[in-house]
Amino acid sequence: MLDPSVIEVIKMVMVTFVCSALIMPIMKRVAHHIGAIDVPRTDEGKRHIHKKPIPKLGGVGIFLSFLAGYMLFGVHSTKMNAILIGGFIIVLTGIIDDIHDLRASYKLIGQTAAACVLTFYGGLLMDSLTILGMPEINFGLFAYPITIFFIVACVNVINLIDGLDGLSGGISAIFYLTTGIICFYQLRVGSLEMTLSFLMLGATLGFLLHNFYPAKIFAGDCSMFMGFMIAVISLLGFKTTAFTTIFVPLSIIAIPILDTLFAIIRRLLKGQPPFQADKQHLHHQLLGMNFSQRTTVLIIYGIDILFALTSIFYVLQDSFMATIIYGFLFVIILWFVLYTNIITEKHPPKLTDIKQKITKK
Repeated sequence: MLDPSVIEVIKMVMVTFVCSALIMPIMKRVAHHIGAIDVPRTDEGKRHIHKKPIPKLGGVGIFLSFLAGYMLFGVHSTKMNAILIGGFIIVLTGIIDDIHDLRASYKLIGQTAAACVLTFYGGLLMDSLTILGMPEINFGLFAYPITIFFIVACVNVINLIDGLDGLSGGISAIFYLTTGIICFYQLRVGSLEMTLSFLMLGATLGFLLHNFYPAKIFAGDCSMFMGFMIAVISLLGFKTTAFTTIFVPLSIIAIPILDTLFAIIRRLLKGQPPFQADKQHLHHQLLGMNFSQRTTVLIIYGIDILFALTSIFYVLQDSFMATIIYGFLFVIILWFVLYTNIITEKHPPKLTDIKQKITKK
């Protein structure tokens, strides 16, 4: 006989999964109707790999499925009000951008507004920090800008890695599953962070049914909602000790964080704006090694799962296993830095030209 809490989790995941899976075909029609279509462009700097127009607004479907799950399983609170308002601002910003291509500065305004709602109205604040048992650092008045920066950063790292079918959704799903498992271990059954994790897990998996290669719908810039919820869950867990430190949730999304960091360093070294699009991301490097899109995404899933496992071992206080996996991951990251173009141009013999690779597909 299953534990009642496990049955409740299954219900949460299944409700949002079914809602998301069923709503995506509707979102495709809506996207076509309002012109939220991702038309592939081949001009310099564009990261598009798909060859035909794909409807966007998949992120809206995730948001609506999450709302349906919240109405059935959520509990009303000021924090939840702030999450819903902030999430709506993020999704609205994404919808406008999917239709009209907003300037980066305008998107940043929307992201910052959502972060401010969460911080000032919802009371979610990262006011101190400790990493791996080091002495605690109190931020004082700087806690507010640091928290807002953290939320905006989470929103953007998920949005920026959304370059292949199923990539951002899969990485987000791994985060939600891992945080849910950690909450179970720490006996935080029924906590807000656990409820949000499993509601988002189901909604994201339902989206992946339509987004995994070959994708029939994209999340569009509404993928920012997945990053927003990652920030929310991280801050909730951090404030209620569901995670030992903020280090745990950050390690779960290490892949998009590292990819964004490498992209910023790469562009600054070239004298380019740090957020200018290019074709040198992690998934582009793997495509250049003659891996297919599907295999590339699965490889990145595998690496991200290893990061997630280190987080679980860290919470379990199994430092031996965590250290072994971290050592293995360090070697992989070091290899990418030294032997691929992820930071500087090297053109090793085993790498094919990305542009030629994309043209052949």
